[in-house]
Amino acid sequence: MDFLSADSKLLSLENSKWAEGFSFLAGIDEAGRGPLAGPVVAAAVVFPRTAEIPVVNDSKQLTEEKRFALRDAVMRVPEVQYAIAVVDAATIDKINILQATHLAMRQAVEKLENVDFILVDGRPVPGLPCPSQAVVKGDSKSASIAAASILAKVHRDELMGIYAEQFPEYGFADHKGYGTAGHLKALKEHGVSPVHRRTFAPVRDIIEPPPEQLTFF
Repeated sequence: MDFLSADSKLLSLENSKWAEGFSFLAGIDEAGRGPLAGPVVAAAVVFPRTAEIPVVNDSKQLTEEKRFALRDAVMRVPEVQYAIAVVDAATIDKINILQATHLAMRQAVEKLENVDFILVDGRPVPGLPCPSQAVVKGDSKSASIAAASILAKVHRDELMGIYAEQFPEYGFADHKGYGTAGHLKALKEHGVSPVHRRTFAPVRDIIEPPPEQLTFF
């Protein structure tokens, strides 16, 4: 297993905050904002300042095999803190996907024992328990965020694998709930499952088809 050097670009944000006097920097990221089914999952990771950190990367840039290997490597780092939070499809429908994503991120970081600064992937998240900085494309700029993206993605994929066994007609193992042609076809053939997001347009249109447009000649 290769490890990041102390002066790696992926540690520039962490090094900056450590130099400012912060000790416990949490990176947070999510997986599953866009799918038509399944939960949104957030993860938070705090690496010790002196830790040997695996060479992580944005989870979307990694193969499934590499993500699983790096997930395990991150969790084995001595004294690392990590936590995962899951917000299900029913809650997403109730509060909307943006609020559900923020909720998952807050819940993940609140599970950590020690945090004094948070690096957030993307846009700011309200209601976090300590100071934070939003980092656009943070999973390619921060080791902590990249590690969180890996943990969130792998955990969500594992959940979708469970749903694939419960609802085999939808092919969740292949598309993880995203709106592929095969998934849309299965939705039309089999209707909506308990893990589908009923407020998302393609699913909503299955439940309540839009009225046919009149054609004038």
